[in-house]
Amino acid sequence: MPVNLAPPNPEDLLPVKGLALGVAEAGVRKAKRKDLLVMRLADGATVAGVFTQNRFCAAPVILCKEHLALARPVRALVVNTGNANAGTGDDGLARARKACAELAVLLGCESSQILPFSTGVIMEPLPVERIVAALPRALADCREGNWARAAESIMTTDTVPKARSRRLTLGGKTVAVTGMAKGAGMIHPDMATMLGFVATDAAVSRAALQQMLTQAAARSFNRITVDGDTSTNDSFMLIATGAAGTHTIVDERHPDYAALAEAVTEVAVWLAQAIIRDGEGATKFITVQVEGGKSEEECTSVAFAIAHSPLVKTAFFASDPNLGRLLCAIGYAGIPDLDVGRVQLHLGDVLVAKDGGRNPAYREEDGQRVMKQSEITVRVELARGSAQTTVWTCDLSHDYVSINADYRS
Repeated sequence: MPVNLAPPNPEDLLPVKGLALGVAEAGVRKAKRKDLLVMRLADGATVAGVFTQNRFCAAPVILCKEHLALARPVRALVVNTGNANAGTGDDGLARARKACAELAVLLGCESSQILPFSTGVIMEPLPVERIVAALPRALADCREGNWARAAESIMTTDTVPKARSRRLTLGGKTVAVTGMAKGAGMIHPDMATMLGFVATDAAVSRAALQQMLTQAAARSFNRITVDGDTSTNDSFMLIATGAAGTHTIVDERHPDYAALAEAVTEVAVWLAQAIIRDGEGATKFITVQVEGGKSEEECTSVAFAIAHSPLVKTAFFASDPNLGRLLCAIGYAGIPDLDVGRVQLHLGDVLVAKDGGRNPAYREEDGQRVMKQSEITVRVELARGSAQTTVWTCDLSHDYVSINADYRS
């Protein structure tokens, strides 16, 4: 069960004018499962994306980059679950191209105006014929208020769909920001998450949208880890339809840029945290705050050293205050001149370590009280400067092993 995370209420998810979503059952991997999504965009929409840095990136990632580089208007996004179309070579590219071409025929546009996305099992051929056969059903289902079903259709090992909305006013116009994401394992992104889509009906230039997206990714999906694995298919997309009738935000100097960027980032942070709450087998949601660093980079290194450590994560699962594991992770995080005598370590409201060792006032029962909670904050003070960062992670349980051992069966 996810950690303090419920499925979204469909009525809380705001339609984004100019974006219609349609879902179908294509039978990509399993029968009678929502596994195909088409997002149809109005004329004038702009799209920006960030993608995995994994060198074995999936065929749809390669194709998305190619199509975006052409700077042609994007007419639709097509997403399938059950098959990642990764590690599939030229054949995988050909199958992804076929899905784009067939959807383009149905929409009366060029195949380069379609962006494909896949998630699921790696190194298996994409059953593109099943996807093509289901495209008309997905298009027939397209409507603006379909976010809840769309979020469900992109799930793999997720236990709940993940979606969030914000409403704001720009230049006297009401604007919606709605997003969804999927992911529960193979989460340590180099840019984003396994799959994430955020849309707004504000008008934004492509350059400003890309900047807004990059900023949001840095503060959200680039600050999470479930298991330290970066997926072959990571993609995070930001769409601006312009259908709300606002003036176009051309760059960050526009008076509406900051407000919209903040809303986009807030939605992205919520979605990123939802992925951690729904981490495979997770029973604890853990916030790692590192403060007082010389740079954000070294704070991030310390935070991820803690968040990645299997020893730390299994201790959290067991509610075992074996807190020497935290000090160990801080020590190997790659800061060669770290003065351990100045480092302080807090577990929730408990000061665990100071002056290079265990706090004399620390009591085991205080640490265990915090470790038993479902949401835990680890705070590290490096006492080297003013930089800081926050990373979110989860514990590592028996169920994580079971889920991944049985994933293909």
